Amino acid sequence: MSTPARVLVLNSGSSSVKYQLLDMNGGERLATGLVERIGESASRVAHSPSHGPRREHTARIDDHGAALRAAAGELARDGLGLDSPELVAIGHRVVHGGLRFTEPTLIDDNVIAEIERLVPVAPLHNPANLLGIRQARELRPDLPQVAVFDTAFHTTMPEYAARYAIDRATADKHRVRRYGFHGTSHAYVSRKAAELLGRAYEDTNVIVLHLGNGASASAVAGGRCVDTSMGLTPLEGLVMGTRSGDIDPAVVFHLARVAGMEVDAIDELLNKKSGLVGLCGDNDMREIRRRIDEGDDEARLAFDIYTHRLRKYIGAYLAVLGRVDAVVFTAGVGENAAEVREAAVAGLDGLGLAVDASRNAVRGGGPRLVSPDGARVAVAVIPTDEELEIAQQTFALAGAHGSGRERATEGHA
Repeated sequence: MSTPARVLVLNSGSSSVKYQLLDMNGGERLATGLVERIGESASRVAHSPSHGPRREHTARIDDHGAALRAAAGELARDGLGLDSPELVAIGHRVVHGGLRFTEPTLIDDNVIAEIERLVPVAPLHNPANLLGIRQARELRPDLPQVAVFDTAFHTTMPEYAARYAIDRATADKHRVRRYGFHGTSHAYVSRKAAELLGRAYEDTNVIVLHLGNGASASAVAGGRCVDTSMGLTPLEGLVMGTRSGDIDPAVVFHLARVAGMEVDAIDELLNKKSGLVGLCGDNDMREIRRRIDEGDDEARLAFDIYTHRLRKYIGAYLAVLGRVDAVVFTAGVGENAAEVREAAVAGLDGLGLAVDASRNAVRGGGPRLVSPDGARVAVAVIPTDEELEIAQQTFALAGAHGSGRERATEGHA
């Protein structure tokens, strides 16, 4: 009989809970699901077991506790209930871990208090993550629960990459520095890139481009992040679906003085009404490409601004790393938009970067090279799997802390 090894991964948002149940004995995904529109009269529950048809229904789900109970009910219908002795741990995605949390952390009251203390630097994310943690602990107080932080992978950045050039005392007092995000994805993809190249992780230099609705780049030297595009918040860096990315900070002052805009309105503009949607009204790259094919100039300009920013970061991180073994594209746009990959490396032949048209046109599949044979710098597509990364880190930490109720009361920060 195999050792119990199921891990539930929870990603709690302000009005949604995403979940996956994985069996770490073989890495099998037993079920995935989503509870969304929490607090509305017609909340939606979608559940997909690995063996069996997808189920979906609407119901009133008032809060995150009810959402987790709904998820537990769906899992129980498949014989995968949260009361199963096969379930050994619950892993939580937590967006911001500051500088204290540099690795997966066993959750206790002190850890919860510290995550709460970080709410001012992650007001949109950490409160929702905490709701999921608290409700999961109520449901299974006997299980070890592990926080895996988006920022943790980036805590290896040297100070000269992490600090902004502002008054040091002010920055330290208010914890203003570059933290970076999407770290779980960057960790997973950079490690898979080394495997794809047949190189030791500690001897592989990679530029990772995580391109979804949110987008970030990282420079990874020997398994350690040395620079990343997102900063104090996920707003900095690449052009994204609805976020501006890099912008002159004085734009904020200009809009306040000249347009009379309040801070909250500017915040909403830069985070929700900018990026691709601000430039052309669409944040779906498939729709933007369709419009380009029909001769739409706004869509073409948005695409060009998006890929120009990508090329700038690739060039910058080539300089940061000195030697680059691969540039890797991942996440929804990175994995599926061949035109984005082609445009991102266009004109960089002199730096050893190019894509092979036929390889680049292939959709789907696992990790693969899309660069020509013999290219000085490999260009790769590697599907990300943040849930698997969270599950692996959770399982490793929970296993290292024994079993039973005692595990749930230990702290590891």
